[in-house]
Amino acid sequence: MSTTTADRSTMGYALAQDEGEAFWLAGMLQTVKIGSADTGGRYGLIEVVVPPGLGSPWHVHTDEDEWFYVLEGNLTVYVGDTRVDLRPGGFAFGPTGVPHTFIGAGPDPTRVLVGLSPVQFEGFLRDVGQPAPARVLPPRPAGPPTDPARLAAIAKRHGVIILGPPGPPPGSRQS
Repeated sequence: MSTTTADRSTMGYALAQDEGEAFWLAGMLQTVKIGSADTGGRYGLIEVVVPPGLGSPWHVHTDEDEWFYVLEGNLTVYVGDTRVDLRPGGFAFGPTGVPHTFIGAGPDPTRVLVGLSPVQFEGFLRDVGQPAPARVLPPRPAGPPTDPARLAAIAKRHGVIILGPPGPPPGSRQS
């Protein structure tokens, strides 16, 4: 199935494993498989490659559900007070208004599909992420970390409230 970008939302399309618009964000490779422009903002799907020990900040979406489906590797997801350790085929759901985070938990990078509805995170990804010049994990940053207050302000514009740094949520048991 082949369509032009302008026709994608009405005619459908297909992407191969390494296709889609790719970004580097927070040490991860994130590839938009279906985005806001394709669905009128109703939903989106992003393939994320998460290095071991990295993940998202502890955060909450004000008007967006988020779900995770692991394709390869191991992912630890915290949703509210619940910790879930996922392996390939594992699934977790973070509903609107419930704080959550995820962390690459295996010895190798984890490949996970992240669904969003309605899709707002994509705007944050485009505002903060760097277009990936290759389908590889980004190099480790050499300079100082990005200003957390700046990231929090941009995230808030896209319906995401950052509650804490990447890693297990504050006060959680890491067993």
